[in-house]
Amino acid sequence: MNAYSRAERVGGLIQQTVSEILFKQVKDPRLEMATITHVKMTRDLKIARIYFVVPGGDQKAATATEGFQSAAGYLKRALSERLDLRYMPKLEFYYDESFDYGSNIEKLLNAIRTES
Repeated sequence: MNAYSRAERVGGLIQQTVSEILFKQVKDPRLEMATITHVKMTRDLKIARIYFVVPGGDQKAATATEGFQSAAGYLKRALSERLDLRYMPKLEFYYDESFDYGSNIEKLLNAIRTES
């Protein structure tokens, strides 16, 4: 039995490929510092939820989200050329807030250490 489901394997492949496309081909300045952190696929492989981070806070995240929405068609076409999938999933982009949450927790822990 496989340790990972097909959705997880396809998600990892999409993450790697989208990261490569962003780095080499996309020239949009809104996506310049974006990093793909995770791709979560639906079980039927129809939707790929792509999570990303950008440095610079909420304003940069909103700008990057607009950039991803504008580049979604291009990214989907580029993915279809590189991946051998029967059906190319719909791409949805979300800002990954877990890094901000972790950073906030780290700041709180450091504040507690300095008070002690």
